[in-house]
Amino acid sequence: MSFISQRELRQYSIRTPIIESFSSIKAAKALGRKTVFLSHSHKDQELARGLKNRLKEQEVDVYIDWEDTTMPDSPNIETAKKIKDKIIECNIFMFLVTQHSIVSRWCPWEIGYADGEKPYETIVVVPTVDDNGNYYGNEYLQLYRRLIISDQMNKTAVFHPGNTQGYFFEAFMKSV
Repeated sequence: MSFISQRELRQYSIRTPIIESFSSIKAAKALGRKTVFLSHSHKDQELARGLKNRLKEQEVDVYIDWEDTTMPDSPNIETAKKIKDKIIECNIFMFLVTQHSIVSRWCPWEIGYADGEKPYETIVVVPTVDDNGNYYGNEYLQLYRRLIISDQMNKTAVFHPGNTQGYFFEAFMKSV
């Protein structure tokens, strides 16, 4: 098992998922689907789209702020309020860890807000490795569960901090 490669996420970004997304988080939740708020750098839109497509295959709906037509054109206090509301509304908070997200002004703020407002077990980091084999992360990200894709089985799993054994993503999603 290893970190998710950014190359793999870019490949997923061009795939058309078999599972349809709902127009809103409320619509998805009304039908019993789990929802994810995806914290990421806007410089990583392709990677975010790839992760969203990967999770859609597992019948999970992902909220991405730049897809939300109700967001202001320029970040402001309304942006922050809407982001806070979506973090709370979604079942899971995921932080897409890249060279861009760890230096972003918004991403560390978002995970800090999620940490203070959501149950610990609903916060997951998604560590990635770039095309040169580099992983970009901070010590505080090691406090949270992490999402990994198994190369052998092409399965997604969630691991507790410091553990080398995890459980399949489907079981994790049922538990939250």
